[in-house]
Amino acid sequence: MSLRPLFVTQVYEASLASGRGFETFNAGLIDACRMLAEEDQAGRRWCRANGYRGYTSYGSLTDLPQRMPEFAELKRHLDKHAAAYAALLNFDLARKPRLDNLWVNILKPGGGHTGHIHPHAFLSGTVYVDVPDGASALKLEDPRLPMMMARPSVHGDAPEAERPFVYLTPQAGTVLMWESWLRHEVPTNAARADRISISFNYA
Repeated sequence: MSLRPLFVTQVYEASLASGRGFETFNAGLIDACRMLAEEDQAGRRWCRANGYRGYTSYGSLTDLPQRMPEFAELKRHLDKHAAAYAALLNFDLARKPRLDNLWVNILKPGGGHTGHIHPHAFLSGTVYVDVPDGASALKLEDPRLPMMMARPSVHGDAPEAERPFVYLTPQAGTVLMWESWLRHEVPTNAARADRISISFNYA
């Protein structure tokens, strides 16, 4: 007898950290993110109104690659990874994936982001810029969970692919991508410092 894996959810993982000049590039991203957090008054108002503990440009800025060269360079990296991911998923696309939006997240200690999906996109992801010790992992939810009815729980040592939730712990330079319908969240940041990441959608 055998088991046949069907309807597999493929999550893409890569790293920018091995690239030439990464330390300088990443330091520039950190500075750019922190500068936005200081200067983006509309973004800060959005964070206060929506109870976001820290700063995000999600509700205020839609042109980061045109606004600052650090994000333009990041876009070039992400475009390559998105094209590779789409090819691995065997998507039949008329053209390469297009970056639809890109936003900064600075999550303060004690902050988190509840479970959500990304409508109106087909690939989504995050690149991690500054991940202090104790910072939140990315929590991914099995998309079948609402339909499992009387399914028993699994053993604590069950393979990753059979667990209802998977926690991915990134490092600076980690790129994670998933299909935009996959529900995910950022648990409470238990670090003593800010967790900085940049999220994105491809259309």
